Amino acid sequence: VLLAAAVCTKAGKAIVSRQFVEMTRTRIEGLLAAFPKLMNTGKQHTFVETESVRYVYQPMEKLYMVLITTKNSNILEDLETLRLFSRVIPEYCRALEENEISEHCFDLIFAFDEIVALGYRENVNLAQIRTFTEMDSHEEKVFRAVRETQEREAKAEMRRKAKELQQARRDAERHGKKAPGFGGFGSSAVSGGVTAMITETIIETEKPKVAPAPARPSGPSKALKLGAKGKEVDNFVDKLKLEGENIMTSVGKRSVEAAKVLAPPINMESVHMKIEEKISLTCGRDGGLQNMELHGMIMLHISDEKFARIRLHVENEDKRGVQLQTHPNVDKKLFTTESQIGLKNPEKSFPINSDVGVLKWRLQTTEESFIPLTINCWPSESGNSCDVNIEYELQEESLELNDVIITIPLPSGVGTPVIGEIDGEYRHDSRRNLLEWCLPVIDAKNKSGSLEFSIAGQPNDFFPVQVSFVSKKNYCNIQVTKVTQVDGNSPVRFSTETTFLVDKYEIL
Repeated sequence: VLLAAAVCTKAGKAIVSRQFVEMTRTRIEGLLAAFPKLMNTGKQHTFVETESVRYVYQPMEKLYMVLITTKNSNILEDLETLRLFSRVIPEYCRALEENEISEHCFDLIFAFDEIVALGYRENVNLAQIRTFTEMDSHEEKVFRAVRETQEREAKAEMRRKAKELQQARRDAERHGKKAPGFGGFGSSAVSGGVTAMITETIIETEKPKVAPAPARPSGPSKALKLGAKGKEVDNFVDKLKLEGENIMTSVGKRSVEAAKVLAPPINMESVHMKIEEKISLTCGRDGGLQNMELHGMIMLHISDEKFARIRLHVENEDKRGVQLQTHPNVDKKLFTTESQIGLKNPEKSFPINSDVGVLKWRLQTTEESFIPLTINCWPSESGNSCDVNIEYELQEESLELNDVIITIPLPSGVGTPVIGEIDGEYRHDSRRNLLEWCLPVIDAKNKSGSLEFSIAGQPNDFFPVQVSFVSKKNYCNIQVTKVTQVDGNSPVRFSTETTFLVDKYEIL
């Protein structure tokens, strides 16, 4: 049994000591103080024994890493444990000095607890210890991102309301009326103070209405009390789960939901277009594109009646053989000859305040060079475990993919994967037996990356690999460059919202 693990000076002064059985402070300090006196100079042993305990030690510059064990403990196993302890310390401390060890003492204690539990060594390696002590949470990052977005939206709404009230006050002063909702404040002398007061009120009152973030209880703040009823904590966790579930419902829809929640508000003009593409792709694990199908559409939304009779000038730079199809009410001849979308009857108007699909396109292919993002997953058996190497490469360098999540299935009941090298971050979902490799952005500057991990299993256990992402650039490069009125051909201001989403993206 391992009694204690300690880092001490050459004089026997304890800097950090972790006891794994019940021991008093005076007892451990006495054992460590006696340790330097027991060592025989000039001998190559790395252990020394007394009547009751055995010291197994390793010199580290001016310090010693010491394990105190019982005399009937297996010394070969103790030496192996000592080596692991010695490798852990440089992970957290830049220099093997007393003040550096003291500064990171709690990090070391947490790591020591991962190596030994109740006096017996756990079956862990350095990479697993690093993973366990990081305690990184993907759900927490997503929740924080959602909350920050909601706060930004609340501030934007607050500023808009403040401008509306200031405009109302100015209009009231211009017409010589009493400002609405201001009570008796009508004079210009106090108008500045009134505006400030109104703005402050909006800041305080409007924010909770706009941002449905988990509300903190009002009144004096109370610290978390040990032993108190955990209803408030449970409610908060439930709310956090609800926030997470909205975004992380399924692999295919995750990026779509994230895009809806995290996308900043778009300034919509009276003429607004949504250009949306969805890709459905299936690849073989040994290469080869089984099927790739892409559907795209331009949706037109007009909110002002005076811009209802317009034409859209479309620029099609696609070279992959996309099949285009216009709406039955759109003049097909005009589109074929001049790449303009207009109604067959120029006297008629587009519908107001509704989304109208005016042009759609489709691409179906088995050409490998058309794959936007290639995934190469290479599991290889190594004894009872499997070493998995997986890499991605962006083929279409004009694209910028956001919120990319590559999901690898894992065999059930074999524990946590040991991560070797990784570009980006990962999340292990033990409930669904999935490893999610998360990459915020993949673009021309970050076009390739890799992940290595090992876990017990067979090569077939790690398929199908699924990919999800969202992009603000479309794949087929079909854009609306100009909008003009039918009468007079004068240009019209318009806004565009482009999204490229994943319907299904699998490597079987």
